Amino acid sequence: MTKPISRTLFDLLAIGTRLSFTRVVSEECSWWSDLDDQVLGAVVLDKTDRDYGWIMLIRDLVGRFRCVDLEVSLPSERAATARLRLAIAAKSRDRRFRGFEAQGGEPNYTLDLFEDRGVPEDRLHKYYLELRDNISRSPAKKVLQAISPWLITSDAHLVKEFQEAHFDQRLWEIYLWAMFRDQGYDVEHREAPDLRVTSPWHAFSVEATTVAPSTSGPLADHPNPNPSSEEEMEDFIRHYMPMKFGSSLVSKLNKTDAQGRHYWELPGVENLPFVLAIADFHKQADGDTPASMTYSQGGLYVYLYGSRASANLEDGKFVVREEPVPLHTYKGKTVPSGFFDLPGAENVSAVLFSNAGTISKFERLGVLAGFAPAGHKYIRIGHLFDPDPNAYVGIPFSVDVSDSTYEEFWGDEVQVFHNPRALRPISPEAFPDAANFLYEQEKVITFDRPGRVLSSLTMILRPRPDG
Repeated sequence: MTKPISRTLFDLLAIGTRLSFTRVVSEECSWWSDLDDQVLGAVVLDKTDRDYGWIMLIRDLVGRFRCVDLEVSLPSERAATARLRLAIAAKSRDRRFRGFEAQGGEPNYTLDLFEDRGVPEDRLHKYYLELRDNISRSPAKKVLQAISPWLITSDAHLVKEFQEAHFDQRLWEIYLWAMFRDQGYDVEHREAPDLRVTSPWHAFSVEATTVAPSTSGPLADHPNPNPSSEEEMEDFIRHYMPMKFGSSLVSKLNKTDAQGRHYWELPGVENLPFVLAIADFHKQADGDTPASMTYSQGGLYVYLYGSRASANLEDGKFVVREEPVPLHTYKGKTVPSGFFDLPGAENVSAVLFSNAGTISKFERLGVLAGFAPAGHKYIRIGHLFDPDPNAYVGIPFSVDVSDSTYEEFWGDEVQVFHNPRALRPISPEAFPDAANFLYEQEKVITFDRPGRVLSSLTMILRPRPDG
């Protein structure tokens, strides 16, 4: 017996086998599995010959879905679908098949992000415990368990730090790995820089960093504790957040190893474009306000380019003008603006930002893959990009994540800010799902798409404990 499955589930389980070349030459038409999801398959259209084929995947000895059979040059999608379903049924009925087979090249060890390492509970991060133990978070947990076998890494500290003090930072790295892998890249998880990302067309390295809470100095005095008026938000975006982003970015820019080498000079990535990927975790959500990442992104481009867009209503239309921002000042502390103008910053090809490297992102994709626990609903609310040139705010939206018409992909919320002074520029085509920002002729030029999510929250509705 076979059954159709969602694209999200297939993409998730096959995330380690997807290559950009395959996506260029073929298009997936439908996705199938046996009743136990132990054998997967996809029907594909060959874009060159305009005929059809199929691929079948099963788990190898360490649990990774890999291609074990395929057929090409079939005359119709219907024929390819029938042949694939017969192949899946034959494999699942084979008495010798145990749900996995040796396929060669299996590593000796794979990661288990939820490995019981015998660590006392009070040393484990509260969000790790939430992810591990809360049934409402099980869609995210199952996504992480599905991709873990592919997370081959030279960083021996990944699991420890994911479970303990650096949960946010490590989840951000894992998100970046999955996002690039979903786009067809071969992604090597390294100790430094964090990722080496390659395809037949693009190759670059990525170092991940996060904005963390300040424990001393002027920035430890968080405004209000959240901006609650237009004036406070203006000060927050124009001064406070640029300083917070700047602290993390400059630290990575100036960091060297024991031999005095910067990230972009390390063996294996020298001469490649270098990307800094940053996420804001400096202020978590509380009972009244969302996490800072949902509204702090405006301060990033102000700091990167030393420029700020201001919108004024003139003759019934919003007119946007760029104005220079030379300095950022907050409670007596002043720093220069314009990260891309700093000495050495010409070695940074771009800065990547997303506010979606969170449990909620993994959770929603898990729901789309069919991992939602019984009786739970996941509602996403937020604002979408409005392409209207007169728009000053995004378009509000609210959607049930389990709705059959809802779609979401790993890279939907990614923003890439390109360095106009880069020694090794990187093409916007390297980030096909992202909003790309370029600074030309003293203004920011944006390449975006209608309907992209600017920011959102995910609400979980679950049964009452008393039924």
